[in-house]
Amino acid sequence: MRTQLIIDTQQQTLLLLQNGALFKSYAISTAQKGLGEQKNSFQTPRGWHIIRAKIGQNQPIYTIFKARRSTKQIYNPKLAAKHPNTDWILSRILWLSGVEKFKNRLGNTDTMQRYIYIHGTSDEQNIGKANSMGCIRMKNSDIIELFDFVLVGQFVFITYI
Repeated sequence: MRTQLIIDTQQQTLLLLQNGALFKSYAISTAQKGLGEQKNSFQTPRGWHIIRAKIGQNQPIYTIFKARRSTKQIYNPKLAAKHPNTDWILSRILWLSGVEKFKNRLGNTDTMQRYIYIHGTSDEQNIGKANSMGCIRMKNSDIIELFDFVLVGQFVFITYI
C-alpha cells in the first residue's frame, strides 16, 4: 500500500492518501507568519519533503519533548501556567527534511536544520488556523493516530497555493 501526505496550507488540513485515494483528513495549524523557507523566518516551508525521523513511539499522550527527546513529563495546566509562552512539542514528532536543493534543502533554507516537525501541541483550540511558529501542529490524538500510518522516508508535500 502506497501512502502519501499532503499538507494543504490554505485549508489548514493534512490529507493522508493511500493508493491515491483520500484515506483520512486532519485539521492542522501551519505558521502564523505564513509560508517560506528562510532560516529563522518562523514560516512553514513549502514543497517536497520526507519524514526524516519518527520520534515518540509508545510515549503517553501529552508527553513533553525538548530537543527531540522525551522529558518524561506530561503536559498539564499547572505546567502551562508556569510557562505561559512555551511552544510545547507534545506526544509525537515527525521530523521533516526537504528534498529540493536550495529550496528546502541545504544552505539557509534547510527544513531539517530548521527543525520543522509535524507534532502535537498544547494549543489544540487553534488547530485549523495558521498559528504555529513554523512547524505543522496537530491535535495530540491525531498525531498519535497519524504516526502509526507513516514511515520514515515517506514523501510529504506542503502546498503553496
